[in-house]
Amino acid sequence: MMQVHIHNETAQLKAVLVGIADDFGGTPTLEECYDPKSKKHVLAGTYPTEEACSTEMLALVGVLNKYDIQVFRPKSIKGVNQIFSRDIAFAIEDKLVLPNIIEQRRGETPALDELLEAIDPSHVISMPSEARAEGGDVMPWNESIFVGYAEDEVFQTFTSARTNRAGLEFLIRTFPDKTVKGFELLKSDKDPRANSLHLDCCFQPIGKDKAILYKGGFKHAEDIAFLVNYFGEENIIEITQDEMYEMNTNIFSISENVIISEVGFTRLNQALRDLGFTVEEIPYAETSKMGGLLRCSTMPLIRE
Repeated sequence: MMQVHIHNETAQLKAVLVGIADDFGGTPTLEECYDPKSKKHVLAGTYPTEEACSTEMLALVGVLNKYDIQVFRPKSIKGVNQIFSRDIAFAIEDKLVLPNIIEQRRGETPALDELLEAIDPSHVISMPSEARAEGGDVMPWNESIFVGYAEDEVFQTFTSARTNRAGLEFLIRTFPDKTVKGFELLKSDKDPRANSLHLDCCFQPIGKDKAILYKGGFKHAEDIAFLVNYFGEENIIEITQDEMYEMNTNIFSISENVIISEVGFTRLNQALRDLGFTVEEIPYAETSKMGGLLRCSTMPLIRE
């Protein structure tokens, strides 16, 4: 049986579930979209093809193979978009958490059946029905768990709100030895530049003590101040609204020293190299048109 082991976002990666772009059903109708960036590209006629996304995901898997990381893939379900595996399950400590995700995405969860067979059922936790979350909002970081969420009024108003107060409180109860810190995010179902779909759309820790941050994604100034104080201003790469829109925070760490990033993130990638990181650049801009990037596509199972 596999022993899940995740305590942070950057320890040496050993095993990961990577989504798949096979048979995702082509371009959805506007009514079928559940994030504003996908809506924008449907309206513009620039929604990505399955072929383009599959090619980008092969490049991602190629880097993981280069570093001898064990890669799992979900079972393909025809007509279901299964690219963003991070959201439908996430690991904390030795537990795999199965959250209650947005209704439009629940068809993705049966693809985890084979993976679940390899994990001791006593280490798999299902959220209660009132608790809602997606893995893009949940970040284990050593003694802490950072959680993006929306209070009930916002959660009930915006489709782009994916984690509610009950989901946050569930994590507080379930991991009592961790300090669980919630961050209210700004939401928009219409404007992708005004929407923080998940926490990893505006923030992500990197290395041992650094972070990438878009301050405009948070509802409360005190939450921004908390993160700046936690990491230190000198340890933060702050990005612009345009860089947030292109998903510069949504890179993926495979160790404290190696980061997979999108080839077009010129300023960010140079800033990372200036800090001593090895940056593995791959094309991922087509996939990002769906509102997610590299962290969204990867669900770590084991880190050192």
